[in-house]
Amino acid sequence: MNAPTPFPQAETVHFQRAELSVILSLYGRFVAAGEWRDYGISSLREVAIFSVFRRTAEQPMYRIEKRPKMAAKQGVYAVIGMDGRILRRGHDLKTVLRVLERKLIRAVD
Repeated sequence: MNAPTPFPQAETVHFQRAELSVILSLYGRFVAAGEWRDYGISSLREVAIFSVFRRTAEQPMYRIEKRPKMAAKQGVYAVIGMDGRILRRGHDLKTVLRVLERKLIRAVD
């Protein structure tokens, strides 16, 4: 008897462990500051998305996206704001996330 062959699964994009480490480090600092409260991770066919929420039941404040097809053009990583504007795009994740780190620095009275 022939064993049934499984259907080929569509390849999905995922964040690697090192990428998640960088993202979760930043996320932890914002949680400690009381700015962010929840996150969600999506792995789709062409993009992996790390969404950041102030509260669980609202739309994400920021989306950190990984699009490998954009590697030769504008960069694999992008930070997108709540209104859909691309805040920063590039090839290095740490450099792209600096746009969010600036929001963490506040003047102390």
